[in-house]
Amino acid sequence: MTDATGLRNSLTGISGILVTPFDSADRIDPKRLQPVIDGAIDAGVHLLVSNGNTGEFYSLTLDEALAMVAETARMVDGRAPLIGGVGRSVQDACALARASAEAGCAALMVHQLPDPFVSPRGTVDYLRRIADAANGLPLVLYIRNDTAGTDAIADVCAIPSVVGVKWATPNPMRLAAAMRACDPDIVWVGGLAEIWAPTFYAVGARGFTSGLINVWPERSVAIHAALERQDYAEARYLIEGMRAFEDVRAEENGGANVSGVKAALAMLGRDCGHARPPAAWPLTDDQSTRITDVLARAKKS
Repeated sequence: MTDATGLRNSLTGISGILVTPFDSADRIDPKRLQPVIDGAIDAGVHLLVSNGNTGEFYSLTLDEALAMVAETARMVDGRAPLIGGVGRSVQDACALARASAEAGCAALMVHQLPDPFVSPRGTVDYLRRIADAANGLPLVLYIRNDTAGTDAIADVCAIPSVVGVKWATPNPMRLAAAMRACDPDIVWVGGLAEIWAPTFYAVGARGFTSGLINVWPERSVAIHAALERQDYAEARYLIEGMRAFEDVRAEENGGANVSGVKAALAMLGRDCGHARPPAAWPLTDDQSTRITDVLARAKKS
């Protein structure tokens, strides 16, 4: 278990969002994840996330998500802090919170609710239920839509268990407003991966989420190091070298997000299987070619 100070320090690093491997019969196959985890930890990725969006959280059954957090914790084996993703119905979220605590996770990442009828005060109640089930684990909120407004964001961030926010909306001015409205001890993490990290750093966020760590963790670590020493020219240079990877992932309304990662892993001999519907699978020939080019540059670096 990571203490609160250690967790906050880790959140200012790279939050590596792990894929969920599937076998040819479309069953989860956690053991395929071991070399991905080992590579990320060896490269210096600061913390890992099970059951995140790159882990296809919304395509998993509750039983699959429960199994993945337990198996991922076993493979990480205390070498880095692990955050367990929770969400969907309040009952599912609480079950995942309890399982993540039992597995030894350092914190929970609460996915933004997909329910079409979400009220700000209902969201506060939802988070309090999760906090009660979490056995004292800190909460990291995942904000992918800022339309609720700054006051509503401040209300959810006022829950005592909340220690961090992963900001995943491309609106740095609203991020700045939310930061001003909330407890200064909360860690604000760039939730749109490496490409948006310099923009969010300029506003005051620290650290970033990354799916690239499954494939090229050394590049993510180098980008983070450049940002931390405020070498924005170097950070931009390093980001340009992996931009084509993120461009592919952003295509088809983001439906190629996980597909790009899993295709790259297969090309590297670390096959984690397919991406489940409704993801775009397989990649098109053009998308595959661009991913291949990125991996070729990775080998030269």
